Amino acid sequence: MNMYYIAIVLPQALNEKVLALKQYMLQKYNCKVGLKSPAHITIIPPFWMEGEKENALIDSMDSLSRLMQTFSIQTDNFSSFKPRTIFIAVKENDQLKAVKKLADDYFSDKEYNIKRENRLFHPHITIATRDLFKKDFAEVWPYFESKEFLVTWEVEGLSLLRHNKKNWDVIHTSQFNNL
Repeated sequence: MNMYYIAIVLPQALNEKVLALKQYMLQKYNCKVGLKSPAHITIIPPFWMEGEKENALIDSMDSLSRLMQTFSIQTDNFSSFKPRTIFIAVKENDQLKAVKKLADDYFSDKEYNIKRENRLFHPHITIATRDLFKKDFAEVWPYFESKEFLVTWEVEGLSLLRHNKKNWDVIHTSQFNNL
């Protein structure tokens, strides 16, 4: 069994900007969890699946992505899930909500052991999470709260990430249809 998730992975240039923020959190507060994934917005949260189903899942993702079109996403500075998570906020986006709903609906009846989430969809790009101590959060949050992070980029596909026992690797990206 392998662990997977499906996400919108940021373009490399933006990933490097986010990586610099994650490195700051590593150096100053020893936060490592955020460094285990490329910068992304989770669409389908982590799930366990037999490795033999991976190719079928990739085919399903390719089929799903052909139903979608590229769209823009904008960030809206920083926010948090107090007291342990700091992230880059994503502006309200109808196309992003539609991608999430379509993916949830598409995979809920497939044989990949993907369960529909009960939580509200709150798209964000994590900087630091589970290993950020509450006392450190109180110190670092004013720093991020005052910083600006306003970028826009084109979303061109969905990526499948697989855990390699240390980090998450992008193993496939399904391109959206560009009609």
